[in-house]
Amino acid sequence: MPYRVATGYSEKSTDDDLIWRRPIVKEELEDADNFLKDDAELYDKVKNESAVSHLDTIVMPIIFTVLGMFTRMYKIGRNNHVVWDEAHFGKFGSYYLRHEFYHDVHPPLGKMLVGLSGYLAGYNGSWDFPSGEVYPDYIDYVKMRLFQAMFSSLCVPLAYFTGRAIGFSRLSVWLFTILVIFENSYATLGKFILLDSMLLFFTVSSYFCLAKFHTMRKSPFSARWWLWLCLTGLNLGCAISVKMVGLFIISVVGIYTIGELWNLLSDRSVSWKVYVNHWLARIFGLIIIPVCVFLLCFKIHFDLLSNSGPGDSTMPSLFQASLNGTKVGKGPRDVALGSSIISIKNQALGGALLHSHVQPFPEGSEQQQVTVYGYSDANNEWFFQRIRGVEPWTDAENKTIEFVKGGEMYRLMHRLTGKNLHTHEVPAPISKSEYEVSAYGDVDLGDYKDNWIIEIVEQVGEEDPTLLHPLSTSFRIKNSILGCYLAQSGKHLPEWGFRQGEVVCLKHASKRDKRTWWNIETHENERLPQGEDFVYPKTSFFRNFMQLNSAMMATNNALVPNPEKFDGIASSAWQWPTLNVGVRLCEWSEKSIKYFLLGSPASVWPSSIAVCALIIHVIFLTLKWQRQCVILSDPVERDVFVMAAFYPLLAWLLHYMPFVVMSRVVYAHHYLPTLYFALMILSYYFDMITKRWATRNTGKFLRLGAYIVYGSIVIAGFFYFSPFSFGMDGPVEDYAYLAWLPTWQIVEDIRNT
Repeated sequence: MPYRVATGYSEKSTDDDLIWRRPIVKEELEDADNFLKDDAELYDKVKNESAVSHLDTIVMPIIFTVLGMFTRMYKIGRNNHVVWDEAHFGKFGSYYLRHEFYHDVHPPLGKMLVGLSGYLAGYNGSWDFPSGEVYPDYIDYVKMRLFQAMFSSLCVPLAYFTGRAIGFSRLSVWLFTILVIFENSYATLGKFILLDSMLLFFTVSSYFCLAKFHTMRKSPFSARWWLWLCLTGLNLGCAISVKMVGLFIISVVGIYTIGELWNLLSDRSVSWKVYVNHWLARIFGLIIIPVCVFLLCFKIHFDLLSNSGPGDSTMPSLFQASLNGTKVGKGPRDVALGSSIISIKNQALGGALLHSHVQPFPEGSEQQQVTVYGYSDANNEWFFQRIRGVEPWTDAENKTIEFVKGGEMYRLMHRLTGKNLHTHEVPAPISKSEYEVSAYGDVDLGDYKDNWIIEIVEQVGEEDPTLLHPLSTSFRIKNSILGCYLAQSGKHLPEWGFRQGEVVCLKHASKRDKRTWWNIETHENERLPQGEDFVYPKTSFFRNFMQLNSAMMATNNALVPNPEKFDGIASSAWQWPTLNVGVRLCEWSEKSIKYFLLGSPASVWPSSIAVCALIIHVIFLTLKWQRQCVILSDPVERDVFVMAAFYPLLAWLLHYMPFVVMSRVVYAHHYLPTLYFALMILSYYFDMITKRWATRNTGKFLRLGAYIVYGSIVIAGFFYFSPFSFGMDGPVEDYAYLAWLPTWQIVEDIRNT
């Protein structure tokens, strides 16, 4: 198959097509012998070009892939310590092997693959990957790292074939692939048990499949058209199932699809029936398939994690009761006054446990804080007491059991501090339109705003509907004086509230507002029999799915910078394309093997310039278009610009700008998917600028020389900074020559300056 851009024709062109399309001048027709001779020469030229193209298609991807594997896997086991976020993701992989439920901010696919790598390496999941610790002998961490490195290595052939699909010349395809191979940041992170290489792989493969789908746009509904459409959706689903950052590449594909459907709408040759089919096909391939992949990953996640673990409390109480080895749902089935120690959980998405601690509100009432907290804690324990004005129930004086009933009035008292759950006409700390909820007084000190009415709203099972039962009873808690309802607002308190959830008393709340719904999660009472024979109903998968994703987002939103604490590895988004900072990935001592996460200056700095140039270029073209000037009249040139420049620029912006505006803490590795599209834009400019030189023989040599020189600089730059990727042994002073900028923490730690 002839090369697309080298010939100037589409990939579908055959040798005969090229001969047929050759312009025949008048002079040739005057001499049939010369014509036949020229035609034969052209045929031989095309045949030779075809042979070279076939060789390029087979041999070069193999060579490039081997080089990519070398840069990612060379000395991969040199550091036998848990490096950087291996502490997190290795531990999560262990949970899958132990089948213990955990909680994390990321979707499960990447961590399930980490668990799979451990299983294939013969690891049983018994270790929790403590940060900086030496790997024990029974863990083949090298095999686990190699598994992850394969994802980073496979980005190399994908980059090669993407370059071909979007219309790069052969030289630019090679350049783009070399830029991906010899990028220090890719080679560094590709060595470790992390999610970043998997995210990069599925992002790269998504754009590759989109580019191949784009080449099939003139053959709609063909087998290959359907293949690349479905593969695009499959990879999009995998990308978002590794990290929610996958939403950015989904947005790129979505915008491309909208543009394509808009163009089809203006095409009069397309009937309404065909146009509707185009919509249905894309809904299936780009919406239904990714959603199904995303849901399937969570279904497998729930099925694998069947044992109780550290993440139980983020899930609904009934779900926790279904886990093996859980304490939830194991207590007595009826709640008694005074003697029952309970924890109370909110039923809103992201709902947490009612909590209090000795710290007061810094403003407002300045009484003891009441919050919601997502994890099991002794400060989550409460008990019911008789209302204010009535003699309190005490275990010493009362031998009879008084069960808590719906419709009755009680006090809720915090077990550790002995204070009453209280509200008053004081604005809540965040939700100023609602009442503050605090812990106040004691068993004797207080007022009638300590009294709350228990309203049962739903009973699951066949137990006494008038009584309060753990897990199976949903109830609301109404203040007897103010008439407001205890609720989780969904907002988080500042640092003085330890970023825990705000609790308010809602003045106006509908009965179906789940923020006001609560259930008893744990129950202890030595005076009552255990309800061991009770069978809890199974929870809905979609309910569990929504709850877990809500908890993930809540946890992610809580990852905000702490102004009172210096984070030596955190950075700002502007520092990534400028290479202003790097990241120390491990212990920085003379005896350790040290890794430094930093992009290659030979590729990152030029790519950042190329992105800026393209932004100006797009603005210029837009202004010309507004003035009704013809832009990109050549269809081949226009197609290359769209897939090699415009959509990569859009992808760059969509992957980069969210980190500019978001409030959560960010790190340099967040730039890795963004960098891929910057490298593509850089390759586009190399292709666009140098192809104009090829009109003359001297220009061809000049163009070839430019590629050779810059490619050599990229490769030399990689090996110059290779200690960052392959590991630095010995004193850090030996590597002081690598600190081109004072902000690169090679020798000196900026925290100490």
